[in-house]
Amino acid sequence: MSFNKQVIFLIIFTALSIVWGCRSGHEQASPQEAAPVDSIAGMAWIPPGTFQMGSKDFPDARPVHEVELTEGFWLDSTEVTNAEFRRFVDSTGYKTIAERPLDPADFPGVPEAKLVSGSLVFDPPDQPVQLHNPLQWWSYIKGANWKVPEGPQRDARAEPNKPVVQVSFKDAKAYCEWAGKRLPTEAEWEFAAKGGKDYPKYYWGEEMKPNGKWEANIYQGRFPNKNTAADGFEAIAPVKSFAANPYGLYDMDGNVWEWVADYYRPDYYTEEKMVDPEGPASSYDPMEPGAEKRVQKGGSFLCSDQYCRRYIAGSRGNGEVNSGSNNLGFRCAAGSR
Repeated sequence: MSFNKQVIFLIIFTALSIVWGCRSGHEQASPQEAAPVDSIAGMAWIPPGTFQMGSKDFPDARPVHEVELTEGFWLDSTEVTNAEFRRFVDSTGYKTIAERPLDPADFPGVPEAKLVSGSLVFDPPDQPVQLHNPLQWWSYIKGANWKVPEGPQRDARAEPNKPVVQVSFKDAKAYCEWAGKRLPTEAEWEFAAKGGKDYPKYYWGEEMKPNGKWEANIYQGRFPNKNTAADGFEAIAPVKSFAANPYGLYDMDGNVWEWVADYYRPDYYTEEKMVDPEGPASSYDPMEPGAEKRVQKGGSFLCSDQYCRRYIAGSRGNGEVNSGSNNLGFRCAAGSR
């Protein structure tokens, strides 16, 4: 998912915008391998290991390639919640990018009265639509931010035990630094999401609904106008609403997209084995050549088998570093690197 300055320019005049923006058999370290310290509150220990990274289902996730992580690390057991983010804001006075006024210098020719703070919100149409144009289900909402993820008009306050959303990459990075942590690399995130299982179809296994049970908060029904909420949630679910993976991590698939540290390039993967990769030195996306983009992982409650099948293991998303939406959050890592 990606929303750059040109997109915001379009939003101001239209009130709508979005640019959206396997091998097996390798041994991994056991999820029970001892951590270097007893525990870090709210975090799970991820041991070192080797795995197959990527997905053959998406051009920017090919080829599937071997990656080795030579050191273990810690990863937040859940996405950062609204309650946790509020402690950061209360402690520092931090204002997210969605709360800040837009700089007229970034939008020459746009009347200042139209430069209002806000962010992108999923706004489903009343009827079925063709899926080639995301402008039909995303709106730029004045006043939408992490406190009111769908905007003040809808009066839906951020619930303490739900993942914080409407955070940009820069906001997520600022929180992690305040917490004495960091964002995980893409390789760390994907290795942890697989939970010691080398390249399952989904992060939870090979079947979409093992034993008839939904394992993640994704979109059921007819996207984008009829969500049946068969998994129990029409939008964001509270953290720990679904079972943890073998490493003790919750919601590594679905619920909200998660920022990771790597710059995004669709051509970054190679056939060569990678050891402790930290991503390319800079970003480049031919769809938006001037945008600075970072990788997002895991999909969200809006991922459907009809559109955005990025809940498939190894898939990738991306976003411009100043952009947020009401289905985008993060979790932090610590140690290693």
